[in-house]
Amino acid sequence: MADAGVTGAGSADAGGVAANDGRGVSIRVATRADIPALEALIARSAAALGRTFYAPDALAMAIRDIFGVDSQLVDDGSYLVAEIDGRLAGCGGWSRFATLFGSDRYADRSPALLVPARDAARVRAMFTAPDYVRRGVGSAIMHASEKAARAAGFDALALMATLSGVAFYRGHGFIAAAGVTVDAGGIAVPFVPMHKTLHDPAGA
Repeated sequence: MADAGVTGAGSADAGGVAANDGRGVSIRVATRADIPALEALIARSAAALGRTFYAPDALAMAIRDIFGVDSQLVDDGSYLVAEIDGRLAGCGGWSRFATLFGSDRYADRSPALLVPARDAARVRAMFTAPDYVRRGVGSAIMHASEKAARAAGFDALALMATLSGVAFYRGHGFIAAAGVTVDAGGIAVPFVPMHKTLHDPAGA
């Protein structure tokens, strides 16, 4: 689920898992030890940034049942954490697994591996801490995720955007499909599927 790197300064490796974007945003791979702090950041971000886009009951149910960390990505090394001045500023990542969105609490999940030549890699659970919006956090995570997905052989990305994240993803070249609703505790929560074709930077 998308709404838009903790220490690890230096240039990004081929997988895009450790970088400093030159504007003070440092990216590293998330670990299991990060999960409690990331869960808190995601809930805080969704509540603050989603309140003008969602009815209170829909937002509350989405935070409870849908938003959060997918530990499969953490174990895979494809979920990233962003810090600014050593403080947690955001999170998000990419996935080689079929699940399009949802935390460990969300029931509709699949561990199936995607096929790079056929499927689009997923962009997953991108959230920025409210105190760090418009600081380049989401863009830094997106850049690292795109680089890693491309290095893994994928040439397209897909995601499920929150209403508050649609403008951010459009700004990064994603195209929106028709909106959908997802059931959360009996409440229909609206989201927007989006996709993007990746291009070789050398040929751009």
